[in-house]
Parts: sequence; structure tokens; C-alpha cells
Amino acid sequence: MGSISYDGMVVVVDDRTLTHLQIVIVNKLRRGEGFLMSWKDTVDVGSGRSSIWLHPYVLVYFKFDGSRIPAINERWLQELTDSAQSSRGLIVTSETGDAPEL
Repeated sequence: MGSISYDGMVVVVDDRTLTHLQIVIVNKLRRGEGFLMSWKDTVDVGSGRSSIWLHPYVLVYFKFDGSRIPAINERWLQELTDSAQSSRGLIVTSETGDAPEL
């Protein structure tokens, strides 16, 4: 499992999902755009949902457990990108479209 660290907060996520999120997040921040990212929480962190506001002027650190870069699923990447562009913000989903617990 990899992780995203942002302003002292750490979100644990599998490397495949993290790779796709990294592409979407970096593209948004590179354009100077702030946006909301939301996900479902696991039982061990209290269930429910969490959200963070990502902004270009705060350091984001991506930590991958594996050394290999997974193949990119272009359809999934587009779905995540479309989500990030929406008024709801980036909703973390799996390749099948459901919202996995992070």
C-alpha cells in the first residue's frame, strides 16, 4: 500500500490507485487549480467519508510501496479526471467505478 501525504495528513491507498490519482492530482496542481478530493474511510479509521482541499501551494508527497509503475487504465484515468473537474471534486473510485474504502 502506498500513501498520499498532504499538510501532515496521510491517506493510505494501493499503488495502482495511487498511480492514477497522482496523474490527476499533479495535472490539476500544475495548472494552479485547487480542488476537493473525497474517499470512503475504512472501519479502522472510523468509517464514514473524508475530504481534503488540495491546493497548489501545499506540498503533496506520494509514497509507493512497489518500484514498478502499473499500466495506466485510460478509461479510469478519464473518469477520475472528469470527477476532479466537477463541482463535487475528485471522488476516489476503483476501476469498476465503486468507491473503495481507504
